[in-house]
Amino acid sequence: MFARLFAEAGLSLDRLRALVEVGAAGGIAKAVEADPTRQSQYSRQIKELEDFFQARLVERHGKGIRLTPAGRELARISRFFLLGLSNFHRGCLMEEQSFRIGGGAAFLECVLLPVLAGSGAAEKGPRYETEIATDTEIERRLHDLTLDFGAITAGTISRPLQMQAVGSWRLQLWAPRAGWRTEAKALRALREGRLPLAIASGEASLSGLEFLRECQPRLNCASFSGARAALEMGTAAALLPDFLSPPPTAKAFLQVRLPELAGVEFQYRLAWNPRLLRLNPHAGRQRDFLLEALAERMSGKRAG
Repeated sequence: MFARLFAEAGLSLDRLRALVEVGAAGGIAKAVEADPTRQSQYSRQIKELEDFFQARLVERHGKGIRLTPAGRELARISRFFLLGLSNFHRGCLMEEQSFRIGGGAAFLECVLLPVLAGSGAAEKGPRYETEIATDTEIERRLHDLTLDFGAITAGTISRPLQMQAVGSWRLQLWAPRAGWRTEAKALRALREGRLPLAIASGEASLSGLEFLRECQPRLNCASFSGARAALEMGTAAALLPDFLSPPPTAKAFLQVRLPELAGVEFQYRLAWNPRLLRLNPHAGRQRDFLLEALAERMSGKRAG
């Protein structure tokens, strides 16, 4: 069945690993962290793979290189194969499991990290790596298996990826009390385009909120945490998720209730690649744990 694969030299785990790492990093220089010796080695190994398969695996792109469609497909196949071997090796050595989870900054800080810290996982469970990423990045990396799980706000995801809702949240508008004194004054300033507003469109799609076009936000932060920081400094009002908003007892801020936000609800969904579950039996148990624990955390809502 595999005779042709071993009939000539050029195919090896080291060469496949080089291709996978170059594809994940987006170039040879990035994959080897500008180490000239390893850069030469990876270039040679990928050339040997091209000779073996008689196909172009990389191509010039600007000042660097990127994988061709054939290179991406071989990298995908190789990643599945190497991940399966790695999981088998860990199991034989009885090593702890490691999982990579991506999501928006607010989700990681306010929802995921309290779950992981409170589960006792740091002492006896698997190891975790968290990465801030957008929905688009998470979807791509779940396909590539460079992320194990991801929290997204999008309502759809491409096959064969799967997802399940873990909780809903709403947006609230808060303003510094010192600048506007009353909710009515802050609301009037918003309608007239005089209220400095901080948002974080990278953490959730705000395209459906038409009123944002009229009020012209002054600050688009990388995260909801950044928008909240602007609010706390008194420099801007902020559009925040309910689990990150100031508590109602916070006298320095006032909530501005908007009819446009009354019926708007967002969902966090945990997404994964079912191929991961086939390659790593532990991933199924981890998925079930995350679904239950995140849903319980989201039901409480308050970030503190």
